[in-house]
Amino acid sequence: MKIQVLQYEVVLSDFEANQQKIIQLMQQVDEDTDIVVIPEMWNTGYALKTLDQYADEDIKKSYAFIAQLAKEKHVNIIAGSVSNKKDSAIYNTGFAVDRNGQLLHQTDKVHLVPMLDEHLYLKGASSLPHAFELMDTKMGQVICYDLRFPEVIRQPIKEGAEIIFVVAQWTSKHAVHWSKLLQARAIENSCFVIGCNAVGPIESLQGATYCGESAVVNPYGEVIAALDDQEGILTVNIDFNEVGMQRQTVPVIDNMRRDLY
Repeated sequence: MKIQVLQYEVVLSDFEANQQKIIQLMQQVDEDTDIVVIPEMWNTGYALKTLDQYADEDIKKSYAFIAQLAKEKHVNIIAGSVSNKKDSAIYNTGFAVDRNGQLLHQTDKVHLVPMLDEHLYLKGASSLPHAFELMDTKMGQVICYDLRFPEVIRQPIKEGAEIIFVVAQWTSKHAVHWSKLLQARAIENSCFVIGCNAVGPIESLQGATYCGESAVVNPYGEVIAALDDQEGILTVNIDFNEVGMQRQTVPVIDNMRRDLY
């Protein structure tokens, strides 16, 4: 399976500019790519104080845009996440679309970042993310801060996921945590983990930046491909036989005490 990860700077409160950025990068995607991944909150960025004005509604605009791209490029898209109004609140909602433009799943960010006062502007999910199927493979998708909580990722793993996509806008201050946690989640679940992060300055935090460092980690915990802190496209070909081999060598998933947890 060929996967390409788009790492770039998200523009605050400008859906059209962010659309154009994705369109520009999609022109560089290879014709034989199976899955493209984009970052967290790609529609508005972390403009938390203006989300009420700029957030999507029931992912209508975001989904329509991504679905059209998927059909035009004939590629499956793990569509990061968007600020999204629904049920009288604003959520950080991730979703994925197949190459025919069909919505595969959507999920809300579970844990809100206290350091950014996200709880003042966003509402957390009422349920954990579930596995979804694409190209005969079970997958999972989690959003940024949820990477720190192994219980969140374990849910789609219990449902058969062999690959987890982590979409983020992760800060440079915690770059070491980003890389180590991606590896930890891959090791403890014997699965592939794809981390897609943004780059550029954080306007709400003077002098702070997003670290980039999008990466692909194999089921053994090895980083097999990674970017630096600049915009770019990460390309990797993965073999899901590695998941079965690692889970046979160290049968963590089979040995889980499901009667206890």
